[in-house]
Amino acid sequence: MTALSPIVLRETLAFGASAPVVVVGGGAAGLTAALAAREAGLEVIVLERDPVPQGSTALSSGLVPAAGTKAQKRLGIPDTPDLFIRDLTAKAKGKAAPHLVAAVAHAIGPAIDWLSERHGVPFDVVEGFLYPGHSVLRMHGTPRRTGAELMDFLREAAERAGIDVVTDAHVHALYAGADGRVLGVRLDRPDGSAEDLGCDALVLACSGFGGNPEMVRRYIPEMADALFFGHTGNTGDAVAWGAALGAGLRDMGAYQGHGSVATPSNVLITWALMMEGGFQVNAAGERFSNEHEGYSEQSVAVLAQPGGVAWNIYDQRLHNLGVAFEDYRHAVEAGAVRSAESIEDLAAQLGLPPAALAATLAETRALAATDGQRDRFGRRFSGKPPLTAPFYGAKVTGALFHTQGGLLIDDRCRVLRPSGEALPNLFAAGGAACGVSGPAVWGYLSGNGLLTAIGFGRSAGQSAATLLGHRPAI
Repeated sequence: MTALSPIVLRETLAFGASAPVVVVGGGAAGLTAALAAREAGLEVIVLERDPVPQGSTALSSGLVPAAGTKAQKRLGIPDTPDLFIRDLTAKAKGKAAPHLVAAVAHAIGPAIDWLSERHGVPFDVVEGFLYPGHSVLRMHGTPRRTGAELMDFLREAAERAGIDVVTDAHVHALYAGADGRVLGVRLDRPDGSAEDLGCDALVLACSGFGGNPEMVRRYIPEMADALFFGHTGNTGDAVAWGAALGAGLRDMGAYQGHGSVATPSNVLITWALMMEGGFQVNAAGERFSNEHEGYSEQSVAVLAQPGGVAWNIYDQRLHNLGVAFEDYRHAVEAGAVRSAESIEDLAAQLGLPPAALAATLAETRALAATDGQRDRFGRRFSGKPPLTAPFYGAKVTGALFHTQGGLLIDDRCRVLRPSGEALPNLFAAGGAACGVSGPAVWGYLSGNGLLTAIGFGRSAGQSAATLLGHRPAI
């Protein structure tokens, strides 16, 4: 059977099977929502289109910013939701929805503690450097610092909680009444058959629309021809269903890009290298931007260079830092990283003009020796050791990771009409909902994707439980 377009069916149907809460999408947002609803005493079914729940989370570094966590307190890191709100608001230039910024900044710390203590996800704080836009160390990750590992822990937690995760279940339509109340879903199975499943509450956690070229071209034209480094299942179904039910949309031009994906091997190279003293050059061996503005907007800057590529330049100290990240180790194994004893020899290996690259290195060293002088792009190199031999380099491109705009929601993750009225029983989290990055790429604060996946995922599950008369666990 050929899958239908993602539409809403208005027929009346007696469902042969149903569950109080159905979650569409088995990534971090979906599994977190399911854990919250299950902990409140509800039966939950998660429908995942892939053979194994992974989603966009598995392609990420798996790092989650959170304020006021017990992991931070153990390290003596002073942080509060209010400070986090200031950082989120500043990065988005005041353009992100204030009610969502406040809600997720307050929700994410307790959510990280809850996942750690009750569900065995071993989060700790990433030390050694600050990610762009964060005032304090607040990025949390699992031991290997990969999204794939985070997903392993979440799947194990769901299994222990007795949550039914149905894989190879591609939801392609919703059933709903005239008032917008969702009655159930229709899904495809691998043998071509279709199944219908009823529900009392539905959580949409099937991410955004980065895998839908038509929607990307419409809403994010500057990334229409960029490498998509996200999950191909992110085809905008949640947006289409919500719109058909009368939901509002917000910040559809927002997204996370990344300016450091090794090419042609397509492996992520950690931005920690840039934050701790590395820099990027174009084919002329010259810098072209302030690398400290953020790795998301750097995707646009890199794509604007000749050939849509750039080169990361750094040294042994930063290479050693990178090795702590599994993605970086994969880049090394793939041959994406080159090294040499002199900057001229490195330039020859990378196909860059040796004299120009040596001059750029000399400029950054001189800046590192100043007392906070900014360069022509606004970056300071002071406070970090100047780069020294041996030197390292990698050719990279800019990529689209995931979208940050989506269904309009309130601070309880209820999906709203443009008027602000909530739809009766529909909730959204993660990439399915509008996030806290404002309207464009420059508003993405490092970690915002998993921030809203986990912070709003838990809230969505709790709100579904409350709607159905169950008190969420605290």
